[in-house]
Amino acid sequence: MTATILHLFTSPGHNYFGHHEKPPGTHGIVAHDSIKLMAGRGIPGDRFFDWKNNYKGQLTLLDQQVVDDIRSHAENPNLPADSFRRNVVIEGLDLNSLIGQTFRLNGVRLEGCEECRPCYWMDQACGKPGTEDLMKGRGGLRCRILEDGELSLGATELIMEDLKPAS
Repeated sequence: MTATILHLFTSPGHNYFGHHEKPPGTHGIVAHDSIKLMAGRGIPGDRFFDWKNNYKGQLTLLDQQVVDDIRSHAENPNLPADSFRRNVVIEGLDLNSLIGQTFRLNGVRLEGCEECRPCYWMDQACGKPGTEDLMKGRGGLRCRILEDGELSLGATELIMEDLKPAS
């Protein structure tokens, strides 16, 4: 199955995670043409790199259709795709079907761990109440990186593996 990686992002710090009842942080987002993935560690330069041992969110993916739907909901066609603070914006995949699966994306072996659940910060990040609710069940995919590799913008191949996830 072919998919297209449209955006790749990292951020050096947390703007929302750990900021409950505090103002959001001001860490910027860095767009990339390609990102290096390190098995069990994450993406060098990203806020979740070496975050925790066996962390489920070493890499996060979001469907471009969700970005488009939130742009419509927010009445903001120019809402940046980085507003969602996911690492990869992709089209052509059913991300929820990858939960609990081991697969290769651009040749890199990944484990789909769980939905990247939206939180109340999404309303603020996207500038419209109701964003969090609209994203429920479509917040993206949290992954563990099982092998070193690289993701690049453009068309990529998804290959499902018969192996059980490496938990």
